[in-house]
Amino acid sequence: MTSWNFDEVPSQLGRTAIVTGANSGIGFAAARMLARKGASVVLACRDPQKGANALHGIRAENPIGAVTLEALDLADFDSVAAFVQHFAANHDRVDLLINNAGVMIPPLGRTRQDHELQFGTNHLGHFALTARLLPLLEATPAARIVVVSSSAQNIGRIDFDDLDWRRRPYRPWLAYGQSKLANMLFALELQRRLTASGSALKVTASHPGWTSTDLVRTAGFLSFLGPLLGMTPDEGALTTLRAATDPTAEGGSYWGPAGITGMSGPPDRAQACSAARDEAVAARLFDESERLTGVSFAFRGVTATPRAPPRACTDSARPPSRSAS
Repeated sequence: MTSWNFDEVPSQLGRTAIVTGANSGIGFAAARMLARKGASVVLACRDPQKGANALHGIRAENPIGAVTLEALDLADFDSVAAFVQHFAANHDRVDLLINNAGVMIPPLGRTRQDHELQFGTNHLGHFALTARLLPLLEATPAARIVVVSSSAQNIGRIDFDDLDWRRRPYRPWLAYGQSKLANMLFALELQRRLTASGSALKVTASHPGWTSTDLVRTAGFLSFLGPLLGMTPDEGALTTLRAATDPTAEGGSYWGPAGITGMSGPPDRAQACSAARDEAVAARLFDESERLTGVSFAFRGVTATPRAPPRACTDSARPPSRSAS
């Protein structure tokens, strides 16, 4: 079994990292460890108070790298656009984009643009964020995108006729599985398209196994077992860190805990489920996600042309309170 740990993370001095959902859990742990290695880390968080608490917590450790806080609500495409506009006005590079934030098995809710909350936040929000940041990412040597998925991809199914759970009775776990399968399909398809365009930008993916975080503590029976059986956030974040910083991690690689069940242990290579390796579904989902977000990927430094989103924003489409940022 691999023994890869925090000491293996190379120096991140001079590098800029964005970590979504960095106010708690593995996002907070990954951001804190990157700052300890010297990276300038942007905590991209939905909740300003939780984000401020995370910022003060990391700064209190006197890390080598600088840490800043920026507002980002992945359940609102307008917030995504505003975040990228502000970031690009103040930074000329982004070395690491860690798409970590997510919501897990909430009651049925809708994003600002009226998408099912888990699919809209976990997949579409990160899809739009990545597309808008692509010019900066491709302009940064050795940049990398990390997509945090989950073993729940194994129960996921992409229903192109009902991606937003309008016809089907809403089932939180299956909706979560669809969003996590979408994450994995996106990571692999984006890498294929980058490679085909001649880009050197890498996309990797990871999953944290069973990690005891705020996200799991809201997940029914798992809230009782998590503290007993789950890894700590620092342990769970190591798969993300390896996907983000291991020099040997090639584009399209997937990383998870190395234990027998794949739920705990140090980070090592993992196997995406067969559904995530379906290239036809991945290509269709990518194209559909461009339509739904109104943002197109433009590879090799070509500026993306925003599309008009298919649904108008309404106040009634605002999401309810969520378990994670």
